[in-house]
Amino acid sequence: MGEIVRFISKSELERARLIREARANYERIFPSADPADPQGAAVEGDGSEATAKP
Repeated sequence: MGEIVRFISKSELERARLIREARANYERIFPSADPADPQGAAVEGDGSEATAKP
């Protein structure tokens, strides 16, 4: 009943896409020390990024 729908602007979606792409490039160049953990020791974001893929 009380479902909230959040508007995500095109610029915010583009920003999130660029961040994902940059992180993937960084991980490809500097692989994490633990191959079992794809995120390495990185801490997840604060939730301000869009998580849904278009």
